[in-house]
Amino acid sequence: MVERSAALPLEGIKVVELGSSVAAPYAGLVLAELGAEVIKVEKPGKGDDARGWGPPFHDGVGTIFRSLNRNKRSVVVDLADQAQRERLRRLIVEEADVLIQNMRPGQAEKLNFGAESLLADNSRLIHATIAAFGQVGPLSGRPGYDPLMQAFGGLMSVTGEEGRPPIRIGTSLIDMGSGMWVVIGVLAALLRRSITGKGGVVGASLYETALGWMLYHVTAYAATGEEPKPQGSGSPYIAPYGAFRTKDGTLIVTAGNNSLFQKLAAVLGHPQWADDLRFHTNGDRVRNRALLEDLMNESLSLKSTKQWIADLEAAGVPCAPIQTVGQVVTHEQTQALDILRRSADGQLTFVGLPLTFEGGRPDRNEAVPDLGADNDVVFERAGE
Repeated sequence: MVERSAALPLEGIKVVELGSSVAAPYAGLVLAELGAEVIKVEKPGKGDDARGWGPPFHDGVGTIFRSLNRNKRSVVVDLADQAQRERLRRLIVEEADVLIQNMRPGQAEKLNFGAESLLADNSRLIHATIAAFGQVGPLSGRPGYDPLMQAFGGLMSVTGEEGRPPIRIGTSLIDMGSGMWVVIGVLAALLRRSITGKGGVVGASLYETALGWMLYHVTAYAATGEEPKPQGSGSPYIAPYGAFRTKDGTLIVTAGNNSLFQKLAAVLGHPQWADDLRFHTNGDRVRNRALLEDLMNESLSLKSTKQWIADLEAAGVPCAPIQTVGQVVTHEQTQALDILRRSADGQLTFVGLPLTFEGGRPDRNEAVPDLGADNDVVFERAGE
């Protein structure tokens, strides 16, 4: 088992999270698990919209909210109230190292939380914004959500199976990816501040994140003028690479070079495939993908998934079963990594930070805050 580490690299850093839903809270979560004190600002009444996203709920709060907002403090601020707004602004100016916000375009500036205004009063502040379409351009004023960006950014055009309806990737990849980009930007800005003494402005957006994930598809299109197509579980650039039928289910097999393909062909009982000119190189295999996949499905259908995994792993060919979430959580590899965390009442499981330092994982595991639970301590500490 991996030993837990008490090291929290961002201990002493204070972050104000003026955001909701997924993107900004995910950025705040990562910074919190790295040791930062993250003060989550929520609206009066129901707080962050994600508190009501469900079912499932746990103690009346959506589990998606609980997964994104542990290790934080919660304060309630009515941004329509000038006095409360000014109190929050003083907290940011006087105490915060980082502000993360994903308010509607122009709203931060209107409420006096814009980068120019805040940096004028706190030159060490790092002001991080997560926008929908970016800070400039004809769509910069529009709002955005994860599925919109998976569609607009092209991801849905290459996801799923050709000839079938478009498919959204089954997690909030754009939202969480945008949060990760903000974290990377914040960490870089903190490093720069340690040298220059000055903060700065960090910007990310959902659309730019979607474009970033389309990295090699865009380059392939530029080179050929051909639109990349959805490949199901596979890749348009590598073969064999994807899901294949076995006697009792489905198996992912990836053979990304000639050596692996030779080993795969031998395990399947057809070593001659490696010398077949139709399959001689990866390019040949991609061009003759349909034929190769038919042959592989025919061979793999003769044994169970478990039997093939044993044979392929013994030969050094990468493969994997398609696991359910329940199987993932209970798998011995997941357990060995010690990445799962239990809630204080023992009823919920969270995924910890997928990052280690000197072999140990930052071991912060505080409860998800009740709405406004920290108003008194946060604002009293700020001299209110």
